[in-house]
Amino acid sequence: MSAPEYRSRSCPPRSVERNELQMTVQKISELLHLTAINTEDDRGVNCVFCCDLLSVAMAKAPEDSAWVTVIGNANTIAVATLADVACIVLSEGYSYDEAAIKAAQGKIALLMSDKPTYETAVSIGELL
Repeated sequence: MSAPEYRSRSCPPRSVERNELQMTVQKISELLHLTAINTEDDRGVNCVFCCDLLSVAMAKAPEDSAWVTVIGNANTIAVATLADVACIVLSEGYSYDEAAIKAAQGKIALLMSDKPTYETAVSIGELL
């Protein structure tokens, strides 16, 4: 079995006519009725990334992406900070632990969704 082909960490190019205004973390939260734990940094979001394996997310999560995962601990915050994602969206009704919420303060926006990971990611992708 060979190693997977390297994939760029950048978001795919967006069509300007599809979305003339950049979608932000705050807009996504409001439009999809996500629970916002914090939205201190209302960054623009350019794509969606789904992954529950932190080492893969560290290597491949595109900057300015909305990272959809079920892992809500302090290690997730550290990986998100290193990858420079716009926000973390915890799916499937999972909750962040207290250490994660504390670690995210002033660093990264945290959102939550009761929907499955796939549905959450598709809903975000449709807004972009």
